[in-house]
Amino acid sequence: MNAEISTPTDELTQRLSATPRGARLARRLTGAQLAEWGHPHDTDVNDTAQHVVAELAANAVTHGRVPGRDFELRLLRLPGNTLRIEVSDPRGDRRLRYVDDEYGEHGRGLILVTLLADTWGVTERAVGKTVWAGIGLG
Repeated sequence: MNAEISTPTDELTQRLSATPRGARLARRLTGAQLAEWGHPHDTDVNDTAQHVVAELAANAVTHGRVPGRDFELRLLRLPGNTLRIEVSDPRGDRRLRYVDDEYGEHGRGLILVTLLADTWGVTERAVGKTVWAGIGLG
């Protein structure tokens, strides 16, 4: 029997180590996947997607990390020419928050996501949470 293995071309799902290296890899995978989907590295769409993933992945490895657990990146091309970016981490007990100190060095990631994404939100899971964002592809 000759079985075919098919991979959906409209989706990328990857588990990554909850480390700064894993966050960097998430950004690189996003750039490569968008290029494969017809949005080269030097386009606004690719750049925006990489920035959103960088912020969400950095939050996942900094605030959503549980020792010994990975985080997950998922990219979906949806009808209506929309990219849905999902970053899931195993930490459900920490709520997202905006910057408290306007002069602080950290805490501006969600502000960037708000500015770059058309929509974004949080979905609770049985274990952890998924922070998602939607951006237009065209």
